Amino acid sequence: MSAEQQKRKIVIIGGGIIGSTTAYFLSHHEKFDRERDRITLLEATKIAGGASGKAGGLLALWAYPNCIVPLSYRLHKELADKHGGAERWGYRAVYCGSIDARGRASPSTPAKSNGDSVSLQKRSEKALGLLRAAGVPKDLDWVSTDSLVSYDYMGDPTTTAQVHPYHFTTSIAALAEEKGVNVVYGSATQICKSDDGVVCAVEYKEKKSGEQKKLDADTVILTAGPWTREVWPQAPISALRAHSVTIKPTRDVSAYALFTNIELARVGGKRGRTVTPEIYARPNQEIYACGEGDTLIPLPTSSDLVQVDESRCQDIVDQVGSISDELRDGEITARQACYLPNVSRGSGPLIGETSVKGLLMGAGHTCWGIQNGPGTGKCLSELVWEGRVTSAKLGSLEPRKYGC
Repeated sequence: MSAEQQKRKIVIIGGGIIGSTTAYFLSHHEKFDRERDRITLLEATKIAGGASGKAGGLLALWAYPNCIVPLSYRLHKELADKHGGAERWGYRAVYCGSIDARGRASPSTPAKSNGDSVSLQKRSEKALGLLRAAGVPKDLDWVSTDSLVSYDYMGDPTTTAQVHPYHFTTSIAALAEEKGVNVVYGSATQICKSDDGVVCAVEYKEKKSGEQKKLDADTVILTAGPWTREVWPQAPISALRAHSVTIKPTRDVSAYALFTNIELARVGGKRGRTVTPEIYARPNQEIYACGEGDTLIPLPTSSDLVQVDESRCQDIVDQVGSISDELRDGEITARQACYLPNVSRGSGPLIGETSVKGLLMGAGHTCWGIQNGPGTGKCLSELVWEGRVTSAKLGSLEPRKYGC
């Protein structure tokens, strides 16, 4: 029997966007045989339980790193066309801009000092370089004209789109299940190696029973986001907490993703500090808004234990409400927090083979995980089934270069 005909036992650790898209592309590859091969997606809590269910969902050709962005952006469109993504997970093209504004005084408690805040760094130098004065678009009528100082163009429907992250991730995972992927709920505790140093199994604690169990494997793909180091300590992955809210505005609003610089007002008319919430208009009359990150609370052991700081959520509500009546008077439908996976070595996510035979990694995607999820999953599936990545050149992202 040839190597290609041998039964494959693949375990993916982590059911966020990277794990789910990897499961999708593995199971949709022509070499996958559901009667012969076994693909297991091991998730500690629930699919999209972490950042993949609470992110903004912005997609952009001007995102980073540029070695994977074009592939992933194209795959988003192909997936949406193939599986009804517009209806199923809110895929649509949008405009994107950066605004400078002066916020109106809020009746709520004044925002705290930003000395403990950390920028999410979504606007790379390349993205900033794309900004150009373009005047205020006529259909951006849900930002107060009294507040708005300037608008800078960043992207249009040919370069920028969006999805609803939770619906996208859970839908892609479900499509993988339909093709034969087995979803198991439990926390990975150890990646086991044989005497000759090759991956042979994953030990995990079953979610429901708490029992310690094992999954045999010839290939393990580590896609655990900020929890990657819990399973593989040498991975240079750190965690950054980010808060966000969703608001049902008082009326339908136009499809814009906005990066903001808002100079807050203080009592007495004096100007206060500048804040930078991001605001994304979604289909079905929903606005997503997120604030700066923080490292005040260490990463918990699982996504269902993430602590939400209500005051930080209220800060976001007050900030975006200070420049929009539709948001100020809207209904707050969610206050939430998650942890983003950052890399402490290298400038982008780690995608590819590690120094351990049979162990692959897709982690450290920062705030662009939803954008780069399909491209990552596609490339990892090629590594598994074809032995090399053919859809993109990811040499600069190889985990082995960064001690993994």
